[in-house]
Amino acid sequence: MAHIAILGAGMVGITTALALQARGHHCVVIDRAGPGLETSYGNAGFIQAEAVEPYALPANPLALLALALGRKNAVALDWRSLPRQAPALFAYCRASLPASLQAILPLWSELVSEAVPRHAALIAAAGADALIRRDGYWEVHGREATLAAAALQAERRRQRYGVAFTVADRAALARSEPALRASMAGAIHWTGPWTCRAPGALVAAYARLFEKAGGRIETGDARSLAPSGSGWRVAGQEVEHVVVALGPWSPDLVKRFGYHVPMVRKRGYHRHLAGDHGLRRPMLLADHSVVLSPMQAGLRIATAAHLSDAPPVAVPRQLMRGEAVARALLDLGVPVEAAAWSGTRPCLPGMLPLVCRARRHAGLWFHFGHGHQGFTLAPVTAERLARAMDGDAAAIEGLDRGVT
Repeated sequence: MAHIAILGAGMVGITTALALQARGHHCVVIDRAGPGLETSYGNAGFIQAEAVEPYALPANPLALLALALGRKNAVALDWRSLPRQAPALFAYCRASLPASLQAILPLWSELVSEAVPRHAALIAAAGADALIRRDGYWEVHGREATLAAAALQAERRRQRYGVAFTVADRAALARSEPALRASMAGAIHWTGPWTCRAPGALVAAYARLFEKAGGRIETGDARSLAPSGSGWRVAGQEVEHVVVALGPWSPDLVKRFGYHVPMVRKRGYHRHLAGDHGLRRPMLLADHSVVLSPMQAGLRIATAAHLSDAPPVAVPRQLMRGEAVARALLDLGVPVEAAAWSGTRPCLPGMLPLVCRARRHAGLWFHFGHGHQGFTLAPVTAERLARAMDGDAAAIEGLDRGVT
């Protein structure tokens, strides 16, 4: 039984605390805000059972150029941030090459396959069923050609990984989603994912489960972390072990102890729109790289990736494009918030999260860098980290790359 501090109260930090607590350890979570109030709050709320391959950059040079020039809504590049992000971006490009990508696919797909069962157990224990939908989501296409190509890729995933899906043609999609005002070519219905009506509320529910079992959540500054005797001191707490689970803020903290972790920072934005939208399940508009997700606060319009570490703008171009598309499809009201929410996905160039022991500091552990899939993968890698901290080094094999 050890005394452990987890730095960060997002989905990764809270599920880490739960996994360690289940193994009999005394845990305290330390965060500057409350559970689920930062990056975990603002995602689209998908537990992505179908995301069996990571988000690699396209191999086609013309497609890369289109992304760089902002011609597609999938990626916006902040040229002012490029000098700082360039080394990590180039490494991400190398990791996207076919040989590199194939090398990580078995481990990545294995992690994703465990996500829904891990979340299911926590959702049941936390009494959070009211927050969850279990009917997947739509990947909607406006053109017959892109729908046909997407169906071929979906079939490849089914054959290789067993991912479940169906294809809805124009008429079937219209019957399933009668609120749509424009005719679309059709959609892939990914049936395996679960979605959440309030991602921050789910993290908070997990946090209450942790506290109910005796765990503590304290407000404090992770930057106070310092060695203390044979252990560590942080925010007034003396502990034997520390887990850094601060998402995009993690590299800056561990750099103080001599560790370099390159990171691609992909900012995402969302805003809620009021009104009786009538959407029956969440929807990815594939042609526009925007997600429409029914939430407790309204219909959440969520964007893809803005490669920037500069201060966010109030209403970014990607979000304006996405909102315009959403209004063409659905009867929507006014924005709930005046300004967009923004948060940063912590993407490591090698695409796998970093889950390992610090090589030069006893009792210091890293658990961050989940990229687009922190909400999905958090309880999976949390369980593996807990096993490793109890002596099962094989549990995190392959997840220790990306730090020097």
